[in-house]
Amino acid sequence: MSTTLPSIACLGVIGRNNNPLHISIFNSYDPSTNLFRPVRTPLQFSLLLSSTLDIFELRSRAHAAQGTGLTGDFGLLHAVDEKLAAYGFETNTGVKFVVVVDMRGRRASTAAAGVGEDGKKSSAVGTTGVGLREGEMRVVFKAMQAAYIRLMQNPFYDPDEHSPLTGPGKKITSRRFGEEMRKIGEGWVPGVTSL
Repeated sequence: MSTTLPSIACLGVIGRNNNPLHISIFNSYDPSTNLFRPVRTPLQFSLLLSSTLDIFELRSRAHAAQGTGLTGDFGLLHAVDEKLAAYGFETNTGVKFVVVVDMRGRRASTAAAGVGEDGKKSSAVGTTGVGLREGEMRVVFKAMQAAYIRLMQNPFYDPDEHSPLTGPGKKITSRRFGEEMRKIGEGWVPGVTSL
């Protein structure tokens, strides 16, 4: 059995009205078959992202009751099972970023060598430690927020169209935004300092 490292299984962006704006799903390493494939279906990831909304709400209320205000980084939202964990970040405008991490999603030999799951050279350099520290996800949230800010700066993007008060709203269909999310998800390994 080969040594594995955590990798991102899913990135989600949830609008201020709790509507899903974007979901990116990534392949994870399956040691039993020695192949890369998603660990859950898109519907299962959608339900997982929806389940994090209750935790965002509870922690927001707790911060308001303590008078600490919005901190942004909510850290570990919940451990789904022994393999998946959901981490969250909320912007001051109420947009939520969720990262689902597969704790055994990447072979250590390829990640440490800087080789991505597609076999191409990656600029990320990983560590061989097990588990995650809270701060290791901050670089992912910073990169996701920067990509979202670039999307908001696009004069042709209408944010109110994607987070209406009534109805489900539209998903983000920007190809550039999707590519940036893909780059973040495939480039992150524990210990990376920038994406």
